[in-house]
Amino acid sequence: MTLFGIKNCDTVKKARKWIEANDLNIPFHDFRVDGLTKDQVAAWAAYLGWEKLFNKRSTSYRNLSDEDKSNIDETKAIELMLTHPTLIKRPVLVTNHKVMVGFKEAEYKAWFNL
Repeated sequence: MTLFGIKNCDTVKKARKWIEANDLNIPFHDFRVDGLTKDQVAAWAAYLGWEKLFNKRSTSYRNLSDEDKSNIDETKAIELMLTHPTLIKRPVLVTNHKVMVGFKEAEYKAWFNL
């Protein structure tokens, strides 16, 4: 299990604080620093649906060119997320069989059976 995100993201900070408070040992992968592979992002998009993973409310999205914002499909979204990792909704919690995006305490409690 790994928690993916960006260390200075407020939602990621909340998730990491919750994980620590519940004595869970989950490695953190800062994808701005440590990067991501196309296979990782494609797998998350396949599991969640790229629309759920792709953050259209982000400053990064607003800063994209009109050309980049037009005709977005899964392939284009994955390429944009690899080029601009801040387009990925955060955090992304990953196990071998499941992927969850975002942080809501109730969902984390259910995920960890707490």
